[in-house]
Amino acid sequence: MGRVVVITTGGTIASRWQGAGFAAEARGPEVLATAAVPQDLAVEVVDLFSVNSPRLTTDHQLTLLRTVHEVLAAPEVDGIVVTHGTDTLEETAFLVDLHHDDPRPVVFTGAQLPMDTAEGDGPGNLYDALVAASQLRGLGALVVFDGKVHAARGTVKTQTLAADAFADPSGRRIGDVGFGKVSVLRTPLRPSALALPELPDAAPRVDMVMHHADGDPVLLEAAVAAGAQGIVLVATGAGNATPEIVAAVAAARAAGVLVALTTRVAAGPVAEIYTHGGAVDLVAAGAVPTGTLRAGQARIAVLSALLAADDQARREAVLRAALADAPSEWPAHA
Repeated sequence: MGRVVVITTGGTIASRWQGAGFAAEARGPEVLATAAVPQDLAVEVVDLFSVNSPRLTTDHQLTLLRTVHEVLAAPEVDGIVVTHGTDTLEETAFLVDLHHDDPRPVVFTGAQLPMDTAEGDGPGNLYDALVAASQLRGLGALVVFDGKVHAARGTVKTQTLAADAFADPSGRRIGDVGFGKVSVLRTPLRPSALALPELPDAAPRVDMVMHHADGDPVLLEAAVAAGAQGIVLVATGAGNATPEIVAAVAAARAAGVLVALTTRVAAGPVAEIYTHGGAVDLVAAGAVPTGTLRAGQARIAVLSALLAADDQARREAVLRAALADAPSEWPAHA
């Protein structure tokens, strides 16, 4: 008999009506009781916390990360399922993936409809996640939603309300779940895992600043003044802004702030094409391009780099390693 541990953290899958709206309330055993359990699978619950995922903090995420590692210290565990709110699931899943060096999977899932609704999608998603956690190996952290399996890296929430809520806009999904089995379509290439970070007394501040028409450096400079150790610049197009923002990035880097460069466009990589404030100049000023990672996951990469080292050069090296360019896929094993 296989053994899977379910770590519950709240979210819509644990939400009930509160009089004015829905909020996470149910504890882990209640969430698990909503779903069927695959045959010949023993399931245990770690009831970690129950909050709406927009309220998650770095402390929550690092606590979950350490709990994952503690659970996998038991060799009899075949895999982990994490139930999580959809709003920030892409961030937490990527954090776990960056630090995951075990062949056993950590599968994130959740729901778009609260647990008390007759047509709720949580039970089906949880069942599929249990199937994936018991069968898959060597794929890192995963997101299972609406019968689809996605790699944590690159996968974001693409629909606010629809059941098919997650996708990688720049890549294909990992596989499909159906009839109690997983069909693997591809195997992602992943950089080497980062070491498990210590729990800091105070998490480093990492802010995101979006560029737009009429955008100026005020918010970026305010983030530096507020004590940000890292900044994600969400630029336009393939990673473009203005000469004034380039100057602000250079000043931030001179002050020891780690700056990552992503784009507000849904799909495609950051690319050094344009000057006069474009990605060519931003990268020359010290911004680190994040490839196809979007803002939330770029911020997690910066956070992990800050937690991994104290000096600026080492932090940038860790960030670049976490973002290491690699072929997007190779054929799935036969």
